[in-house]
Amino acid sequence: MPDVETASWPRRVLALVVDWAASTLVVIAVGGLDWYATSRLSGVAVLAVYVVESGLLTALAKGSFGQLLTGLRVVRMNGDPRPVSLLGALGRSVLIALVVPPLVFRPDGRGLHDLAVGSVTVPVRRAVTS
Repeated sequence: MPDVETASWPRRVLALVVDWAASTLVVIAVGGLDWYATSRLSGVAVLAVYVVESGLLTALAKGSFGQLLTGLRVVRMNGDPRPVSLLGALGRSVLIALVVPPLVFRPDGRGLHDLAVGSVTVPVRRAVTS
């Protein structure tokens, strides 16, 4: 897959903010607002929900909830049309949760999390109709 246009940083950050907000809402829905506000584990719970949500949806739908809403997809760098494997997608999500791997990236925009699983985050092109 030569000359792939990778997603812009603003869209990636927006997708992450959407994912984090959705994960927070899931934790609040399950544990309650009081537990979320007072528990020391609420942040860990949000992170765990994010990793599972992002990994599962990337393996099933080629992108996390936030990526799908912001028009991004995670595809295999080798051009294979199948989504990234479940193990690869979960590993990628864990690396993103560690924060540093996405911040160490190549000139083409692929971070260590993408390099580790052979993926790339790309914008979805809308079909132009005439």
